Amino acid sequence: MPTITTKDGTQIYYKDWGKGQPIVFSHGWPLTADDWDGQMLYFGQHGHRVIAHDRRGHGRSTQTWDGNEMDTYADDLATLSEKLDLKNAIHVGHSTGGGEVARYIGRHGTKRVAMAVLISAVPPLMLKTEKNPGGLPLSVFDGLRAQLVADRAQFYKDITLPFYGYNRPGAKISEGVREHWWLQGMMGGVKAHYDCIKAFSETDFTEDLKKIDVPTLIMHGDDDQIVPIGAAALMSSKIVKNAKLKVYQGFPHGMPTTNADQINFDLLMFIQQTKQAAA
Repeated sequence: MPTITTKDGTQIYYKDWGKGQPIVFSHGWPLTADDWDGQMLYFGQHGHRVIAHDRRGHGRSTQTWDGNEMDTYADDLATLSEKLDLKNAIHVGHSTGGGEVARYIGRHGTKRVAMAVLISAVPPLMLKTEKNPGGLPLSVFDGLRAQLVADRAQFYKDITLPFYGYNRPGAKISEGVREHWWLQGMMGGVKAHYDCIKAFSETDFTEDLKKIDVPTLIMHGDDDQIVPIGAAALMSSKIVKNAKLKVYQGFPHGMPTTNADQINFDLLMFIQQTKQAAA
């Protein structure tokens, strides 16, 4: 399996397909690069080089005890970008991956980055604080940790229902999609997944968002039950300079899977229109 080795010896698994302007995909918690299959195939067929990695502690990468926080995730992404010598890359992050993209740019700049896309993403801050009254209380994330410790396998089965909006009246449920999510989750390390809850919920990305100086698309469903839109996309779009916001009525957190055709098309249009405007 293709891997890169980080400075602390962690092996990061990645996929690297096709040719053309690179698109780098950062996945959500507790998933893997496989969660991007619907995007990797589509954009590879549309003339892009497509790259996705398993975050440390997730999937086929090393199950690390330490380093399961945003600074290290961002540095791992920087190491991947440098070792593959990616230039003029489009960075796309879903959920926790959106935080990873923001922190990567915040720590490493945009010398290798052409565009950024945040989908159902956690920035600027999920946790409710005095300065962030629209966030979720700490008890929500303590509950996630408790469920993970008590019965991770059942917890991962259950969370797929709100993740994909399958708990809504009339929802067309794909048991295959649910099982694919569960399989990805169970491939990862329990310690990394436990730590990552703190990383995605308590990291404040405000200063990172302010440093994004490339064309940015922010996509979010208004029925996102995992990362509610109010304290996420609606806030981020005001912080990132000249960001383009697209809100999808009734779409769930996992909309890159449930609504792949719409998300893929809109993302392709953003890329093409941005390139035309710069020409």
